[in-house]
Amino acid sequence: MSAPLHPPVKRSVTIAGHPTSISLEPMFWDALEAEAIRRNLPVNALVARIDVERMEADDPPNLTSAIRQWLWRSRSGQMAP
Repeated sequence: MSAPLHPPVKRSVTIAGHPTSISLEPMFWDALEAEAIRRNLPVNALVARIDVERMEADDPPNLTSAIRQWLWRSRSGQMAP
């Protein structure tokens, strides 16, 4: 039996000194926290890195979508450490 699906959870993060809210499903928060630990970074710092990459795109997605996509690529082995 698969795990139940859960609605997004809103959390506050600080990016470049500015607070912002991000809504992600618990499984994405868990993956983001695991990646932050793996990279020895605070979650805020990892989100800030993802935000910088997001803004480099020709048509940047919103931050929540960028985090989900980044995690998918990261977990798929398509990103450098």
